[in-house]
Amino acid sequence: MIRPSNPDPDPREIPEGTARPGTTPPAESGTSTGTGPHRPPRRGWAAGPLVVICSLAVLCALFFLVYAIVLATD
Repeated sequence: MIRPSNPDPDPREIPEGTARPGTTPPAESGTSTGTGPHRPPRRGWAAGPLVVICSLAVLCALFFLVYAIVLATD
């Protein structure tokens, strides 16, 4: 004879740290930093970081160009 399984197991057999059957999980907190009106993000980069990155790229390229010229003339 097969017995139907019990949807509410014995509470003494539930592992530590798990939710008991039939309990409701806690509600979400409304005090997180994601609350408030939706503001779409601005598009594109700010001018300052873009200028710094481009300047560093040009300086590196010039350094290696000068280094190649020095090596070629020796």
